[in-house]
Amino acid sequence: MMRSPALLGLAGAFAMMLSASQAYAQCGPNAIGTSREIEIDTTGGPAFGAIRHHAAEILKPGEIVLTFDDGPHRKLTPIILDILAKHCAKATFFMLGQRAMLYPDLAREVERQGHSVGTHTWSHANLQKKSASAMEAEIELGISGVQKALGKPAAPFFRFPYLATPDRAIDHLKHRNTAIFSIDVDSKDYRTRSSTVVMRNVMSQLKSRGRGIILFHDIQPSTAGALGTLLDDLKAGGYHVVHLVPKQKQTTIAAYDQRVGTPSHVVAAGIPVSRRSVVAPAWEARAEHHHRASPKPPVPHTPIEVTAKPAAPASPAPVVFPEDWRDKAFRGG
Repeated sequence: MMRSPALLGLAGAFAMMLSASQAYAQCGPNAIGTSREIEIDTTGGPAFGAIRHHAAEILKPGEIVLTFDDGPHRKLTPIILDILAKHCAKATFFMLGQRAMLYPDLAREVERQGHSVGTHTWSHANLQKKSASAMEAEIELGISGVQKALGKPAAPFFRFPYLATPDRAIDHLKHRNTAIFSIDVDSKDYRTRSSTVVMRNVMSQLKSRGRGIILFHDIQPSTAGALGTLLDDLKAGGYHVVHLVPKQKQTTIAAYDQRVGTPSHVVAAGIPVSRRSVVAPAWEARAEHHHRASPKPPVPHTPIEVTAKPAAPASPAPVVFPEDWRDKAFRGG
């Protein structure tokens, strides 16, 4: 029997709804879930978040937005993705161009699981300390790098490293129709190895504010260790996760696409992780050194002027973590 296109369309829509409901059902009654999506029109570069911006409030009382900066991380991002999946909670990841191109498979996995992927510059530079041309390069190389790693457009969402917001950078992002996201709640995970401290920081600030955009870093063991229990506590506290999605797609500039080269070029350049941010855990740089072969000379057309120094020479002996390295990293206090 022939079915009309209208009936087929309704059947398809019903199947998608059923699939979505089944996926949420798999999370169980204790999952916090995702209560709703907010579509962000990024035309003109709107700003969000109480810290650094005086933007209109987009969240209702009790609503939160989960955001993760500085990744992806080879070991910790998969842990965070697994926790979010178990809770059916969607988040926004503000990736560094350098990191996304070091781990393009991870960048794509974040996007594949339905999270929004924005950008966070190329190398986590403080744009307040950059010239106009270097500032633009950090922003645009970050966008080109993330988009090249994804193999598709990223979200036109941007967060400033250190929340340092020079006016000329804001003007640039407005011209690029890229939304600027600050924060309302700071987990301060970069200051502690303790998951307990991270949970206390978030819950105490939410108690005061009642809602907000929460800042985490998916390079921090304290966040990976805290997230599961924290989501349990947030659900018990009556909070609801909101997912931010873009109305438009991000665009890149051809000249910067050429400068970032390809993901394999960045790996070949041997860019050490520890140079891209003061918040990188000390053990991460050692782990990356052990994970990769000896650094090779920089490849032409990679943005060496942004990453500054060449890679450090190999150490005499590789660093090998004990089997319980994760337990030690996640230990609360």
